[in-house]
Amino acid sequence: MRRPVKKRNIPGADIKFGSERLEKFINYVMQDGKKDKSRKCVYDALEIIKVKTGNENPLEIFDAAIKNVGPAIEVRSRRVGGANYQVPREVRPERKQALAYRWIIDAARGGKGKPMAEKLANELMQAFNNEGAAIKKRDDTKKMAESNKAFAHLAW
Repeated sequence: MRRPVKKRNIPGADIKFGSERLEKFINYVMQDGKKDKSRKCVYDALEIIKVKTGNENPLEIFDAAIKNVGPAIEVRSRRVGGANYQVPREVRPERKQALAYRWIIDAARGGKGKPMAEKLANELMQAFNNEGAAIKKRDDTKKMAESNKAFAHLAW
């Protein structure tokens, strides 16, 4: 029997833009409970995006980047008769958003030599333009799912 769905803790809207999604992103960026530091980093990144693109609302670019990076399909391991199969599955919207956040932040942290706000701004703009490390990760996930399409009948 399936376990019941947990009640999710939804963070309030962020201070500057009033967006719940941005507040959740700030929480993902946060390390060691230092929220002010992560908030400053994200707001600086959005300010850099605003300056570089000339767009008055950098939140539009942020939302579009998250939407672009979110995977539609992924593989999950399934054990059948002593063998593990990679079974392609559709991704739920909450997980899609969580993966997009994680991949963008990991790609930004992977870069060296620049401040985090700058790396984050670059990664978000690349994701907005459907390029960059986070988009590559999404494409690799999709390729993996397509190559294991033969095991789709094992989905539970």
